Amino acid sequence: MALQQRATVEDVARLAGVSSKTVSRVFGNREAVAPATAERVLDAAKRLRFRPNSLARTLRRGGGSDTIGFVMGELGNPFYYGIAAGIEQEASRHGNALLVATTADTPDGEERVVDALLAQRVGALLLVPVSGDQSYLEGERHLGTPVIAIDRPAHNLVADAIVLANRSGVFDAASRLLALGHRRIAYVCNPAAVSAQGERVQGYREAMAAYGIADTGRWERLVDDPAAAPERIVADLLGGADPPTAVVTGNNRMTIGALRAMRGIEGDPPALVGFDDFDTADVLGVSVIAHDPVELGRRAARLAIERIGDPLGFTRRVELPTRYIGRGSGERPPRDHM
Repeated sequence: MALQQRATVEDVARLAGVSSKTVSRVFGNREAVAPATAERVLDAAKRLRFRPNSLARTLRRGGGSDTIGFVMGELGNPFYYGIAAGIEQEASRHGNALLVATTADTPDGEERVVDALLAQRVGALLLVPVSGDQSYLEGERHLGTPVIAIDRPAHNLVADAIVLANRSGVFDAASRLLALGHRRIAYVCNPAAVSAQGERVQGYREAMAAYGIADTGRWERLVDDPAAAPERIVADLLGGADPPTAVVTGNNRMTIGALRAMRGIEGDPPALVGFDDFDTADVLGVSVIAHDPVELGRRAARLAIERIGDPLGFTRRVELPTRYIGRGSGERPPRDHM
């Protein structure tokens, strides 16, 4: 079956018996066209299934589009889906469309993906930074495209940011484990180089230091290797000398890997607290440091829309709170206290 060609402005003009300029005016400035003529044009457009190219029309005026671009990380991570859902909800409420691209959490792919998205002349760019340098966006910012960093601030770029209370969230979780009697507490994450993980590690170390434990390096696994399986990282840690009695994981993928690694442990496994909630965590009894990724997306989109209206205002950093949800895995005392 041959595909049908899309109707053009000229096709609509012929069917409505008007000029192409009149059709363009109907879709660009309807008030300038007589109501009866506008109705005839709209009827012809409906019959021909004509859809105006609003992006091209906007670009001819020299401006950006009503589309918001979102560059996220790994496609399979539910955390990013939650953010995207929040952005879409807020964007559609204000009449903006959403265009999504993914870096697969690889620093090398970030600039290439961002450039491809900016080629669509999006009205604002929302980005989960992966690389350590976003200075390549400075020129775009000067051209008036708002850039909003999500989950972690941009580096070498003046940009608004909406982040989580990473340090205090992990500090609270580690302090709870310490209060239960745990002293050999591990912190495990991959990737580790992103600033959000740096803040979470800081919260972990501060909690340990408050109990007089300064040497945490032997229980830390700060990995930067996309190919490293979370299950193997945790299994190697638990199988080593002086294994931890509790584990705090830096993201949902690492938490799931820790659960798999702990399946083969005889008796009671180590206590476990994960950063990020996930769909089956309540069923599995996993204690988590929770937050609302959908609200993170909503607030980011709101910030972008406000910035479109006020491109020269002071940059802002918004921090959303986390909360501890105890479901059992994080409430297990060390074995020698049981």
